Amino acid sequence: QVHLVESGGGSVQAGGSLRLSCTFSGNIINTHCMGWFRQAPGKERELIAGRDNLGPTNYIESAKGRFTISGDSAKNILYLQMNSLKIEDTGIYYCAAGFCSNRYDADRVLLPQTYQYWGQGTQVTVSS
Repeated sequence: QVHLVESGGGSVQAGGSLRLSCTFSGNIINTHCMGWFRQAPGKERELIAGRDNLGPTNYIESAKGRFTISGDSAKNILYLQMNSLKIEDTGIYYCAAGFCSNRYDADRVLLPQTYQYWGQGTQVTVSS
């Protein structure tokens, strides 16, 4: 069982930055794909960024150039650095993980079905 705990959410003005952290149990970063989902008010949860267990990362279009996902295997932490935040980035952010094989697939980190383990979420509110 993988345990994930998010932190770092808060309130920020549009144009500002936040860094989310996801502390996870076990040394899974080299065996699991890891990602960040966002659930905006009244909307379904969407996958916005993913990190393959083999290293490559991928983002949805609205996050490219503004968000960066990274992992620290020594500290067992996954990060999401968010810059140039917009009001529409408001939502609950969830960390997720799923076992991934060593056969690389460029698309898997942005497929929701890749992920089986979830954190409880952290709220991000962006205001004007």
